[in-house]
Amino acid sequence: MSVFGLHQAGGNLGHEGRLPSFDGATGWLNSPPLTPTDLLGKVVLVDFWTYTCINWLRTLAYVRAWAEIYEKHGLVVVGVHTPEFPFEHDIENVQWAADDLAVEYPIALDSDSAIWRAFGNHYWPAVYIADAQGRIRHHQFGEGGYEECERIVQRLLGEAGRGSVGDELVSVVPEGFEVQADWSNLRSPETYLGSEQALNFASPDGASLDERRPYVVPDSLDLNEWALSGDWTIERGASVLNSAGGRIAFRFHARDVHMVMGPQTSGQSVPFQVLVEGRPPGPHHGLDVDEDGRGTVIQQRLYQLIRQRGPIADRAFEISFLAPGVEAYVFTFG
Repeated sequence: MSVFGLHQAGGNLGHEGRLPSFDGATGWLNSPPLTPTDLLGKVVLVDFWTYTCINWLRTLAYVRAWAEIYEKHGLVVVGVHTPEFPFEHDIENVQWAADDLAVEYPIALDSDSAIWRAFGNHYWPAVYIADAQGRIRHHQFGEGGYEECERIVQRLLGEAGRGSVGDELVSVVPEGFEVQADWSNLRSPETYLGSEQALNFASPDGASLDERRPYVVPDSLDLNEWALSGDWTIERGASVLNSAGGRIAFRFHARDVHMVMGPQTSGQSVPFQVLVEGRPPGPHHGLDVDEDGRGTVIQQRLYQLIRQRGPIADRAFEISFLAPGVEAYVFTFG
């Protein structure tokens, strides 16, 4: 489950059990496997992530800065990559994402969710902070809690006798996907496009699981409703376009519109165009489209389609695909 900021522990640090081992990792990036012996005497921050999660992406600037600044004082940051979507099990995809996002600290690949289960975790993102004796002293589920997490890292490093860490907080200037959400204007929820978790689907006659059929967009959509137009197959985890010219429409209220999508076949590219209120987005285009709303699906990842620069209101969004073969997984907003 992706979360905005479900829980953060209070200032009175307790003990939340021992730090589980990473024995369940199916592989490692940026590091040889880390064992309890390797981590003895270190403060450890474990960050559960999956590379398409916008909620995690908006925390990354802070986690990256903590890893860089506090490493010399004895902090070890371990990113545990537990996949949500099938393509996130592909090591090459995770390696590409780590390189693209400058995730240089150790990454435990948790393709079987064994580490996730060992922690009893349920969320992306989730941070667990353990002291030098291997005791979990704090956790943060979802976005936020940055100052509290950093203060606890400083405190635990001090307790470990790591000298003067200081009390100055990191200064980050997030860019791109990492920019914090416009919470005051965010009224559209994460919306999955596969039958297993889909809500608010508004095409007439509803969805047919694993059946290739034509869909149409109704004349109007209520806020947070979505619909398909064209020849689609709605699978459990995604909507898959069978013929060129298919569209997805959504009525949203947010600054940013993102979609997790990718080509059905590796190496394939699918051009698309985005419209807002029936017009190209102009200056309100996202990272992955131009002012005319044009872009291309070439990888299985998160795409930023809209980032509005002006007043936020309920608006009609649509994306049209000029070739078949796209898999659309989920809308997220910011």
